Amino acid sequence: MKLQKSTMCGLYAVLELAAHADQQISAGDIAKKYDISLNHLAKVLRTLVRARLIESVRGPGGGYTFSGNPKRVTLLDIIALFEDTAPASDLTASDDHEESRALHKVLGDIDEIAITTLRSVSLTSLLKVIDIERRKSERAAHGQAVRLPSASRA
Repeated sequence: MKLQKSTMCGLYAVLELAAHADQQISAGDIAKKYDISLNHLAKVLRTLVRARLIESVRGPGGGYTFSGNPKRVTLLDIIALFEDTAPASDLTASDDHEESRALHKVLGDIDEIAITTLRSVSLTSLLKVIDIERRKSERAAHGQAVRLPSASRA
């Protein structure tokens, strides 16, 4: 699945703010960390504020804070702000063939699976995965062996 740049910016911003829910973070800090255009990020942040996932604090020392519940906010909640997540209905152009109907059914099933999966991943879950990956990288950088779960060993 390929996501638009705005969607990725929104995901990065929300994840950064949810990971540091006790802090205000400036748009400039988020843009710098993820190498995002500040102008583009500002538009994305406005969308997130309107959706009430984040709050804007104006003035010196201002920034943004996460205002949602990271256990309840899902990847789909954020992606749906920037992407059309409705099933593709324009695939019925040549439904007069069994092959076409079968293909459209399979593609529709794939869309449903993707939506269900995105709906099942909360920010809390994704932040845990990010933390695990960060620890693996840190151990690898320090020359420590990364242990794999026993079921994964070959």
